[in-house]
Amino acid sequence: MKSVDQDDHCRRKEVIGEVRRASGTWGFFRLVNHGIPLTVTDEIIKGIKRFHEQDTEIKKQFYSSDPDLYVSKYANWRDRLESYPLDIIVQYWKHITKLADTVIGLLLEALGLEKDHLKRIFTDFLVLSGHYYPACPEPELTLGTSKHSDPSFFTLLLQDHIGGLQFLHRNQWVTVKPISGTLIVNIGDLLQLINNDKFKSAEHRVLANRNGPRVSVACFLNTKSSDNTKIYGPLKEILSEENPPIYKYITMKEYIEHYIKKGLGGVSALDHFKLSSN
Repeated sequence: MKSVDQDDHCRRKEVIGEVRRASGTWGFFRLVNHGIPLTVTDEIIKGIKRFHEQDTEIKKQFYSSDPDLYVSKYANWRDRLESYPLDIIVQYWKHITKLADTVIGLLLEALGLEKDHLKRIFTDFLVLSGHYYPACPEPELTLGTSKHSDPSFFTLLLQDHIGGLQFLHRNQWVTVKPISGTLIVNIGDLLQLINNDKFKSAEHRVLANRNGPRVSVACFLNTKSSDNTKIYGPLKEILSEENPPIYKYITMKEYIEHYIKKGLGGVSALDHFKLSSN
Protein backbone atom coordinates (compact mmCIF):
# COMPACT_ATOMS: atom_id res chain seq x y z
CA MET A 1 0.00 0.00 0.00
CA LYS A 2 2.93 2.37 0.46
CA SER A 3 3.47 2.67 -3.28
CA VAL A 4 -0.21 3.53 -3.82
CA ASP A 5 0.16 6.80 -1.91
CA GLN A 6 3.35 7.78 -3.71
CA ASP A 7 3.83 9.19 -7.22
CA ASP A 8 4.73 5.80 -8.65
CA HIS A 9 2.14 5.58 -11.42
CA CYS A 10 3.49 2.33 -12.85
CA ARG A 11 3.33 0.59 -9.47
CA ARG A 12 -0.15 2.02 -8.80
CA LYS A 13 -1.31 0.58 -12.13
CA GLU A 14 0.10 -2.80 -11.09
CA VAL A 15 -1.70 -2.63 -7.73
CA ILE A 16 -4.99 -1.72 -9.45
CA GLY A 17 -4.58 -4.77 -11.67
CA GLU A 18 -3.91 -6.97 -8.64
CA VAL A 19 -7.01 -5.62 -6.89
CA ARG A 20 -9.10 -6.21 -10.03
CA ARG A 21 -7.95 -9.81 -10.38
CA ALA A 22 -8.36 -10.64 -6.69
CA SER A 23 -11.78 -8.99 -6.39
CA GLY A 24 -13.10 -10.63 -9.54
CA THR A 25 -11.69 -14.11 -8.87
CA TRP A 26 -11.49 -14.51 -5.09
CA GLY A 27 -13.62 -11.74 -3.64
CA PHE A 28 -10.95 -10.83 -1.09
CA PHE A 29 -7.32 -9.73 -0.83
CA ARG A 30 -4.71 -8.95 1.80
CA LEU A 31 -3.31 -5.48 2.50
CA VAL A 32 0.31 -5.01 3.60
CA ASN A 33 2.13 -1.77 4.43
CA HIS A 34 -1.28 -0.15 4.94
CA GLY A 35 -0.04 2.56 7.28
CA ILE A 36 -1.75 1.51 10.52
CA PRO A 37 1.00 1.12 13.16
CA LEU A 38 1.43 -2.33 14.65
CA THR A 39 1.06 -0.80 18.11
CA VAL A 40 -2.44 0.39 17.18
CA THR A 41 -3.60 -2.95 15.73
CA ASP A 42 -2.13 -4.85 18.70
CA GLU A 43 -3.83 -2.56 21.20
CA ILE A 44 -7.30 -2.85 19.71
CA ILE A 45 -7.03 -6.67 19.68
CA LYS A 46 -5.89 -6.63 23.32
CA GLY A 47 -8.57 -4.10 24.28
CA ILE A 48 -11.43 -6.13 22.82
CA LYS A 49 -10.05 -9.27 24.46
CA ARG A 50 -9.88 -7.49 27.84
CA PHE A 51 -13.40 -6.19 27.45
CA HIS A 52 -14.92 -9.58 26.73
CA GLU A 53 -12.98 -11.23 29.53
CA GLN A 54 -14.35 -8.90 32.18
CA ASP A 55 -16.54 -10.28 34.91
CA THR A 56 -20.06 -11.11 33.74
CA GLU A 57 -21.59 -8.68 36.24
CA ILE A 58 -19.66 -5.81 34.66
CA LYS A 59 -20.68 -6.76 31.14
CA LYS A 60 -24.36 -7.15 32.02
CA GLN A 61 -24.86 -3.40 31.91
CA PHE A 62 -24.07 -3.45 28.19
CA TYR A 63 -26.32 -6.35 27.13
CA SER A 64 -29.07 -5.62 24.65
CA SER A 65 -32.48 -7.27 24.75
CA ASP A 66 -31.82 -8.94 21.38
CA PRO A 67 -28.42 -10.68 21.26
CA ASP A 68 -29.17 -12.49 17.99
CA LEU A 69 -27.57 -11.50 14.69
CA TYR A 70 -30.01 -11.47 11.76
CA VAL A 71 -32.17 -14.16 13.40
CA SER A 72 -29.13 -16.40 13.28
CA LYS A 73 -28.89 -20.12 13.91
CA TYR A 74 -27.98 -21.26 17.41
CA ALA A 75 -24.38 -21.90 16.30
CA ASN A 76 -23.73 -18.18 15.95
CA TRP A 77 -23.35 -17.37 19.63
CA ARG A 78 -23.16 -13.62 19.86
CA ASP A 79 -23.19 -10.95 22.55
CA ARG A 80 -24.04 -7.47 21.31
CA LEU A 81 -22.10 -5.17 23.58
CA GLU A 82 -22.41 -1.50 22.76
CA SER A 83 -19.31 -0.26 24.58
CA TYR A 84 -15.64 -0.95 23.89
CA PRO A 85 -12.41 0.63 25.18
CA LEU A 86 -13.11 4.04 23.71
CA ASP A 87 -9.59 5.49 23.64
CA ILE A 88 -8.27 2.47 21.74
CA ILE A 89 -11.21 2.54 19.33
CA VAL A 90 -10.66 6.24 18.58
CA GLN A 91 -7.02 5.64 17.64
CA TYR A 92 -7.89 2.72 15.39
CA TRP A 93 -10.81 4.62 13.89
CA LYS A 94 -8.59 7.48 12.74
CA HIS A 95 -6.43 5.09 10.76
CA ILE A 96 -9.12 2.74 9.44
CA THR A 97 -11.31 5.54 8.03
CA LYS A 98 -8.35 6.90 6.07
CA LEU A 99 -7.53 3.42 4.81
CA ALA A 100 -11.18 2.80 3.82
CA ASP A 101 -11.06 5.94 1.66
CA THR A 102 -7.93 4.62 -0.08
CA VAL A 103 -9.55 1.22 -0.69
CA ILE A 104 -12.64 2.91 -2.17
CA GLY A 105 -10.35 4.65 -4.66
CA LEU A 106 -8.56 1.43 -5.55
CA LEU A 107 -11.81 -0.49 -6.11
CA LEU A 108 -13.36 2.25 -8.25
CA GLU A 109 -10.21 2.55 -10.35
CA ALA A 110 -10.15 -1.23 -10.72
CA LEU A 111 -13.67 -0.98 -12.16
CA GLY A 112 -12.53 1.72 -14.56
CA LEU A 113 -14.47 4.44 -12.75
CA GLU A 114 -13.42 7.85 -11.50
CA LYS A 115 -13.22 8.10 -7.73
CA ASP A 116 -14.26 11.74 -7.43
CA HIS A 117 -17.27 11.23 -9.68
CA LEU A 118 -18.59 8.10 -8.01
CA LYS A 119 -17.50 8.40 -4.40
CA ARG A 120 -21.04 9.66 -3.75
CA ILE A 121 -22.14 6.01 -4.03
CA PHE A 122 -20.27 5.21 -0.85
CA THR A 123 -21.67 6.89 2.22
CA ASP A 124 -18.50 6.74 4.33
CA PHE A 125 -20.54 4.97 6.99
CA LEU A 126 -18.29 2.51 8.77
CA VAL A 127 -19.56 0.06 11.37
CA LEU A 128 -16.96 -1.50 13.66
CA SER A 129 -17.55 -4.88 15.27
CA GLY A 130 -15.18 -6.54 17.74
CA HIS A 131 -15.52 -10.34 17.68
CA TYR A 132 -14.47 -12.69 20.45
CA TYR A 133 -14.59 -16.46 19.84
CA PRO A 134 -13.97 -18.49 23.02
CA ALA A 135 -11.93 -21.67 22.81
CA CYS A 136 -14.18 -24.61 21.86
CA PRO A 137 -13.53 -28.07 23.39
CA GLU A 138 -15.16 -29.88 20.43
CA PRO A 139 -14.62 -27.68 17.35
CA GLU A 140 -15.45 -30.48 14.94
CA LEU A 141 -19.09 -30.32 16.09
CA THR A 142 -19.78 -26.68 15.32
CA LEU A 143 -18.60 -23.45 13.68
CA GLY A 144 -17.55 -20.09 15.06
CA THR A 145 -19.68 -18.38 12.40
CA SER A 146 -21.49 -20.20 9.61
CA LYS A 147 -21.16 -19.46 5.89
CA HIS A 148 -22.35 -16.02 4.83
CA SER A 149 -21.52 -12.98 2.75
CA ASP A 150 -21.48 -9.45 4.15
CA PRO A 151 -24.36 -7.02 3.48
CA SER A 152 -21.92 -4.16 2.87
CA PHE A 153 -19.81 -2.63 0.12
CA PHE A 154 -16.70 -4.17 1.60
CA THR A 155 -15.20 -5.19 4.92
CA LEU A 156 -11.78 -4.40 6.40
CA LEU A 157 -10.83 -7.23 8.74
CA LEU A 158 -8.07 -7.37 11.34
CA GLN A 159 -7.53 -10.78 12.95
CA ASP A 160 -5.22 -12.05 15.65
CA HIS A 161 -2.79 -14.99 15.40
CA ILE A 162 -5.31 -17.77 16.13
CA GLY A 163 -6.84 -18.02 12.67
CA GLY A 164 -9.95 -19.87 11.54
CA LEU A 165 -11.16 -17.58 8.75
CA GLN A 166 -12.02 -19.38 5.52
CA PHE A 167 -13.29 -18.16 2.14
CA LEU A 168 -15.25 -20.25 -0.34
CA HIS A 169 -13.45 -20.39 -3.70
CA ARG A 170 -14.64 -22.67 -6.51
CA ASN A 171 -16.63 -24.75 -4.02
CA GLN A 172 -13.62 -25.33 -1.77
CA TRP A 173 -12.86 -23.70 1.56
CA VAL A 174 -9.55 -21.80 1.59
CA THR A 175 -7.96 -20.98 4.95
CA VAL A 176 -6.61 -17.45 5.35
CA LYS A 177 -3.42 -17.67 7.37
CA PRO A 178 -3.08 -14.85 9.91
CA ILE A 179 -0.09 -12.60 9.17
CA SER A 180 0.79 -9.97 11.77
CA GLY A 181 0.32 -6.39 10.63
CA THR A 182 -1.92 -7.19 7.66
CA LEU A 183 -5.60 -6.62 6.95
CA ILE A 184 -8.09 -8.55 4.82
CA VAL A 185 -10.46 -6.79 2.42
CA ASN A 186 -13.50 -8.81 1.40
CA ILE A 187 -16.04 -7.68 -1.16
CA GLY A 188 -19.63 -7.42 0.08
CA ASP A 189 -23.03 -7.89 -1.54
CA LEU A 190 -23.64 -4.19 -2.25
CA LEU A 191 -20.44 -3.85 -4.23
CA GLN A 192 -21.22 -6.97 -6.25
CA LEU A 193 -24.70 -5.56 -6.93
CA ILE A 194 -23.57 -2.16 -8.24
CA ASN A 195 -20.67 -3.53 -10.30
CA ASN A 196 -22.91 -6.15 -11.95
CA ASP A 197 -20.89 -9.19 -10.86
CA LYS A 198 -17.48 -7.93 -11.99
CA PHE A 199 -16.34 -8.28 -8.37
CA LYS A 200 -17.60 -11.18 -6.27
CA SER A 201 -19.04 -10.94 -2.79
CA ALA A 202 -16.92 -13.36 -0.80
CA GLU A 203 -18.73 -16.10 1.10
CA HIS A 204 -16.80 -16.93 4.24
CA ARG A 205 -17.00 -18.61 7.63
CA VAL A 206 -15.01 -18.93 10.85
CA LEU A 207 -14.01 -22.30 12.25
CA ALA A 208 -14.27 -23.07 15.94
CA ASN A 209 -10.89 -23.77 17.54
CA ARG A 210 -9.54 -25.50 20.62
CA ASN A 211 -6.96 -22.76 20.84
CA GLY A 212 -8.27 -19.41 21.79
CA PRO A 213 -9.87 -17.14 22.27
CA ARG A 214 -9.81 -15.76 18.71
CA VAL A 215 -10.27 -12.00 18.39
CA SER A 216 -10.99 -10.05 15.21
CA VAL A 217 -12.05 -6.51 14.34
CA ALA A 218 -14.32 -6.03 11.32
CA CYS A 219 -15.10 -2.63 9.80
CA PHE A 220 -18.03 -2.72 7.37
CA LEU A 221 -18.52 0.05 4.81
CA ASN A 222 -22.31 0.25 4.81
CA THR A 223 -25.05 2.63 3.88
CA LYS A 224 -26.60 4.73 6.60
CA SER A 225 -29.82 3.39 8.08
CA SER A 226 -31.45 6.70 7.14
CA ASP A 227 -30.72 5.89 3.47
CA ASN A 228 -33.02 2.84 3.39
CA THR A 229 -35.10 4.29 0.54
CA LYS A 230 -32.07 4.95 -1.63
CA ILE A 231 -32.04 2.81 -4.77
CA TYR A 232 -29.06 0.62 -5.68
CA GLY A 233 -28.41 -1.46 -8.75
CA PRO A 234 -25.88 -1.99 -11.55
CA LEU A 235 -24.12 1.27 -12.34
CA LYS A 236 -25.11 2.69 -15.71
CA GLU A 237 -21.47 3.66 -16.28
CA ILE A 238 -20.42 0.02 -16.58
CA LEU A 239 -23.43 -1.36 -18.46
CA SER A 240 -23.41 -2.00 -22.17
CA GLU A 241 -24.98 -4.27 -24.79
CA GLU A 242 -22.29 -6.83 -23.98
CA ASN A 243 -22.75 -6.28 -20.21
CA PRO A 244 -26.50 -5.98 -19.55
CA PRO A 245 -27.81 -5.62 -15.99
CA ILE A 246 -27.95 -8.84 -13.97
CA TYR A 247 -29.84 -7.42 -11.00
CA LYS A 248 -32.98 -5.40 -10.36
CA TYR A 249 -32.78 -1.89 -8.95
CA ILE A 250 -33.77 -2.16 -5.29
CA THR A 251 -33.95 -0.07 -2.15
CA MET A 252 -31.76 -0.83 0.84
CA LYS A 253 -34.94 -1.54 2.79
CA GLU A 254 -35.85 -4.34 0.35
CA TYR A 255 -32.36 -5.81 0.47
CA ILE A 256 -31.95 -5.73 4.26
CA GLU A 257 -35.43 -7.17 4.85
CA HIS A 258 -34.61 -10.12 2.59
CA TYR A 259 -31.13 -10.54 4.10
CA ILE A 260 -32.60 -10.74 7.60
CA LYS A 261 -35.44 -13.03 6.52
CA LYS A 262 -33.00 -15.38 4.77
CA GLY A 263 -30.67 -15.59 7.77
CA LEU A 264 -27.05 -16.70 7.76
CA GLY A 265 -26.05 -19.63 5.59
CA GLY A 266 -27.68 -20.95 2.44
CA VAL A 267 -27.79 -19.12 -0.88
CA SER A 268 -26.62 -15.55 -1.44
CA ALA A 269 -29.15 -12.82 -0.68
CA LEU A 270 -28.32 -11.32 -4.08
CA ASP A 271 -29.80 -14.31 -5.95
CA HIS A 272 -33.24 -13.14 -4.89
CA PHE A 273 -32.80 -9.90 -6.85
CA LYS A 274 -31.50 -11.29 -10.12
CA LEU A 275 -33.48 -10.46 -13.23
CA SER A 276 -35.45 -13.41 -14.58
CA SER A 277 -33.29 -13.57 -17.73
CA ASN A 278 -30.31 -14.36 -15.49
